[in-house]
Amino acid sequence: MSAESGSSYQKNGGGVELLNAPKLTHGTAYTLAERAALGLEGLIPPSVENIERQADRVRQQLGSKPDDLERYIYLNQLADTNETLFYHVVMADPAYFLPILYDPTVGYACLKFGHLYRRPRGMYISLQHKGRIRQVLSNWPVKDVRVICVSTGGRILGLGDLGANGMGIPIGKLQLYTACAAVPQDALLPILLDCGTENQGLLADPLYLGLRQRRPADDEMTGFVDEFVEAVQNVFPSCCIHFEDWRGTDAVRFLARYQNQVSCFNDDIQGTGSVVVGGLFNALQIKKERFRDQTVLFFGAGSAGLGNARMIVEAMKLDGLSNEEARGRIWMFDINGLLETSRTDLSPEQQLYVHPHAPSKDLLAVVEFVKPTILIGVSTVGQSFTQPVIEAMARANDRPIIFALSNPTEKAECTPDQAYRWTRGKALYAAGVQFPPVTYNGKTFLPGQANNFYVYPAVGLAVWATNTRRVTDEMFITAARAVASQVTDEQRGLGLLFPLQKDVLEAEVRTAGAVATVIFDRGLARVERPRDVDPWLRGLLYRPEYVPVR
Repeated sequence: MSAESGSSYQKNGGGVELLNAPKLTHGTAYTLAERAALGLEGLIPPSVENIERQADRVRQQLGSKPDDLERYIYLNQLADTNETLFYHVVMADPAYFLPILYDPTVGYACLKFGHLYRRPRGMYISLQHKGRIRQVLSNWPVKDVRVICVSTGGRILGLGDLGANGMGIPIGKLQLYTACAAVPQDALLPILLDCGTENQGLLADPLYLGLRQRRPADDEMTGFVDEFVEAVQNVFPSCCIHFEDWRGTDAVRFLARYQNQVSCFNDDIQGTGSVVVGGLFNALQIKKERFRDQTVLFFGAGSAGLGNARMIVEAMKLDGLSNEEARGRIWMFDINGLLETSRTDLSPEQQLYVHPHAPSKDLLAVVEFVKPTILIGVSTVGQSFTQPVIEAMARANDRPIIFALSNPTEKAECTPDQAYRWTRGKALYAAGVQFPPVTYNGKTFLPGQANNFYVYPAVGLAVWATNTRRVTDEMFITAARAVASQVTDEQRGLGLLFPLQKDVLEAEVRTAGAVATVIFDRGLARVERPRDVDPWLRGLLYRPEYVPVR
């Protein structure tokens, strides 16, 4: 809080208003002199506490909560009352708080969003605002927004269409920008683009907060999103649009529509692909193999699968393959079976990975035929990697790479315990959620979490700091390499493919430095290049500390 802001409250006699301002308040940490100067005397208990003592109270209160959903609710209420204290607590122990604030708990919170709702956060742009979205966006009080995270709620984690309940995702994603990468929160804006929902349960729920109508046809949706994207360019000209959890077809087509026109990215496509490639860099280092020699089978061919495939193709091309050769090494299997030449239900993006083969809905048979070195699950079908499937992977590979990425936890295609047991400890495994260590045959393995939070906050930090004109696939490949490089040989020996979560802030800042360097190298930055990127970037980081009032 600045001295000027404190003085303005004093002049207006607004001590209570100051205490209730989440971005400004110090709560019980105001000194006696500050309390006298700001008209706060008598409004708070007499004890003067520092932020660490306040954090002790938060941790004690969290410990009394019965489950992570209650802890999620408590933490978001804390963010609504004292933002500095919220980030101070969360950033001190990210490994503990990540699964509470985000995956998997945020999924359960989204299911109940209308029932848990307490106060508005971010913005809700709906079909009712067509023709005046620019005017509505102008209602946001901060004018230098650098990143908008926007969702339609069309495909939330593995939970499907949650409509306006999906607002928990942009809120949570942007909290991780700050908690994991120290991006100043004033630069960030969560938005729910409310286009209705196909979820009949929500439409019948009297506490549902969104539009009570079905989603529009593609043409109407395109016009609505075009207006939104154009309005962002006018109201927030330095802003990058982070698309999150859109329906698979919408995710792919809107990224293609805007990627070369405005600063934007799709986390489900580029972020997911980047973190998976980062894990594969380490898995292949353990195996002493190259990307160009791999064969990949995806179980799931939606936006996440296509995004992963897109990034893996780029990694293979960097390793010497042509575009066509790289795509030829990627196979896909979806709800209707293998993507092969007789299929007539495939999108143009899916057609890129079609192979001549007889129709098949038998995953085991496809694994035995293709003999993939890498099996990636993005299906949201829990336990779909059965023991025979995993054993077939082990027969074909000395060290099979198995990524079971669907979430929440019960959606994972297999658990790490299953992967290690069924391969006799040979699997190189990662999941989309964090599982505890697994001991098999006397050895302890550390299953990694191939979660986008290793990548998108770092990209966000680089985007915010450089004010980049565009976001490119090269930046995500760079992020993947930077993430992978921070895993030690000793950690890889335990099967760990990603940095430890307790070190996530340092990992993000290093990764952001690598991405920012690419932005400067490509002439995409709208700020002057510093002499040394790393100390420049570190000097910009948000620190959750109270600023003394003078």
